[in-house]
Amino acid sequence: MDELVRTSFQIIAAVGGARSSYVEAVAAAKAGDFKRADELMKAGDESFLGGHDAHTSLIQREAAGDPVNMTLMITHAEDQLMAAESFKIVAAELIDVYRRMEKDA
Repeated sequence: MDELVRTSFQIIAAVGGARSSYVEAVAAAKAGDFKRADELMKAGDESFLGGHDAHTSLIQREAAGDPVNMTLMITHAEDQLMAAESFKIVAAELIDVYRRMEKDA
């Protein structure tokens, strides 16, 4: 398997896991389980970091003079990375809203 394809799959798997954790965290907060929501957000962050690190290695490679050819696979990986990062922001906001709603109840 080509190194770029392998790195793309690594990014997709890591950030996909992160996004799943963020989605579960929102569901836990909705159910009032904020401890679990915090745990899931932390797990999501750890998984996301694996994808981010793999992506950073590609950037460093290109910065060092070894160009990375854009393929549909790496484009998809970057799209998934950005989607997971965006959902993390939304998840954190939703969890905060659920915390405030519970305090006000």
